[in-house]
Amino acid sequence: MQSEKLRLRKIQRLAYEIMDEMHKEKNQLELHKFIPIIDNLARAIGDLTDSTGQYSLDYVEEKVKNAHVLLFSKEKVDIYS
Repeated sequence: MQSEKLRLRKIQRLAYEIMDEMHKEKNQLELHKFIPIIDNLARAIGDLTDSTGQYSLDYVEEKVKNAHVLLFSKEKVDIYS
């Protein structure tokens, strides 16, 4: 199992790629695909900001990977490589 610090760095890299892509100029017709991307990212942030400080790194990884796959139309992202 990878260290939590390394896992968080990989999640951060995916999040930055998503952020960069979403700031590019987009065609209005593509805006509908942002809804599930934003939903996945919001769920990840919601879990990370739990007031008890308890969060699931597995859940956060899953949601950020899902958003990345949806945005870049990739099959799957291997966050462990």
